[in-house]
Amino acid sequence: MDTPALYATAWAVLPPLIAIVLALITKEVYSSLFLGVVTGAILYAGADFDGIVNHILQDGIIASLSDGWNVGILIFLVILGMVVALMNLSGGSKAFGGWALKRVRTRVAAEIATVLLGVVIFVDDYFNCLTVGSVMKPVTDNFNVSRAKLAYIIDATAAPVCIIAPVSSWAAAVSSFAGEGEGIALFIRCIPYNFYALFTLVMMIAIIVMRFDYAAMARFEMNAVESGDLFTVPDVNAEMADAAEEGSDKGVVMDLVFPVVVLVVSCVLGMVYTGGFFDGAGFVTAFSDSDASVGLSMGALVALVIIIAYYTIRRTISFNECMSCVPEGMKAMASPILVLTLAWSLKAMTDSLGLADYVSGLVEGMSGFAVGIIPAGLFLIACVLAFASGTSWGTFGILIPLGLAITQSHPELSTPIIAACMAGAVYGDHCSPISDTTIMASAGANCNHVSHVSTQLPYATTVAAVSAISYVIAGYVSSPVVPLIVGVVLLLGVLFFLRGREGSYRVPDAANVNQTVAE
Repeated sequence: MDTPALYATAWAVLPPLIAIVLALITKEVYSSLFLGVVTGAILYAGADFDGIVNHILQDGIIASLSDGWNVGILIFLVILGMVVALMNLSGGSKAFGGWALKRVRTRVAAEIATVLLGVVIFVDDYFNCLTVGSVMKPVTDNFNVSRAKLAYIIDATAAPVCIIAPVSSWAAAVSSFAGEGEGIALFIRCIPYNFYALFTLVMMIAIIVMRFDYAAMARFEMNAVESGDLFTVPDVNAEMADAAEEGSDKGVVMDLVFPVVVLVVSCVLGMVYTGGFFDGAGFVTAFSDSDASVGLSMGALVALVIIIAYYTIRRTISFNECMSCVPEGMKAMASPILVLTLAWSLKAMTDSLGLADYVSGLVEGMSGFAVGIIPAGLFLIACVLAFASGTSWGTFGILIPLGLAITQSHPELSTPIIAACMAGAVYGDHCSPISDTTIMASAGANCNHVSHVSTQLPYATTVAAVSAISYVIAGYVSSPVVPLIVGVVLLLGVLFFLRGREGSYRVPDAANVNQTVAE
């Protein structure tokens, strides 16, 4: 079909906008995403019914499931589901929970431990989401931390941590959009300017230490602390997933630590293998040139074999029980895979409507603005684009090349401009209801997806607003120190203000004590 009449117009924003609004209103993500896909197909094909159906199936769903990158990610997710099922069946997660409960004595310590584990697992955001959730659920549940709060902590230590970790799949993705030989070096220079990621870490620690929550999260935490209701919004899938994670009492802490270490090492080796590390390339260069989809799925597969061998040799669980985790792992990932498929199909619709070209035109039109405003403007546009499309890496591909073009005439702003593109993309990935990382965080915490989105959005947007102010300052100073200091002070000031406002919820001192110890 020829280029549609609505190509690269404001109409291209409508499909993701409909999906997002419906998801927040109906609290049901499958139909919301599908209606977004249908809207995109109608805008593309017009009144041609055959064209609409063909565009949905052939160009949307089938094309998404035929894409090599997407298939690699799905394989990685399925294997992760199997590994998580094995760790749970072995009793490793339960053993770690018991070990942690003897050492983690307060609610604050439980949440801080979750943050630290999320920071340690920096290789990939998907791996982070599922592993941290599986490991820390028993600990946070013991202190009546709501699943929405757990999902927020998981999500906030996924993309925001990966985007400031040079050895990660995200560093490889960003590097692929930069000039040859410039990728990792540019990525490292951008770290102190990646205000959204840095302020997100400050936000998490501050909220935990100050022991309060606001906006939608306040209701979820109040219900969890005062009535033991971890969900607030019932979710059958989450409850079934919790039930499936009841493990044996024979497990030890090593039954969880060993699989996690093997998985991390295997995924790192898999990524550098695809980048040519074993053919003589340097480690950093290999990461820069790696294929994250192939490397992660390859590493996960090798790890799965080693983990099954470990459990079988140790006789923690039998080989037949290990094999029973194969379909269980696939079933556990069925819901995230369905959402991912629909989200990818929605992106295919927006691509066919020229959303990227439309946004590119907006960005190019910014070159006439005051030079110092360019980083903040690019940050806000990246936020909107990534939130609407649900893809940070896609936003990288659109805005980083444009940012590099702008820096040719304004080289003094090259680092803050590229960092702003990256930071805005991370905001969208962090809180968009159609983002794969947001979906994975919900799955990792066994939390209702819309509950996670609605409670996380005010927190992420608070950080984004402070980050935008810091990017305005960064456009006029030559060092990241001043905008970083101003941003941290402003963020803490906002939190102290919100803490005293009506509608916020402060966790009582009594609720901060380990329930197991108290008994």
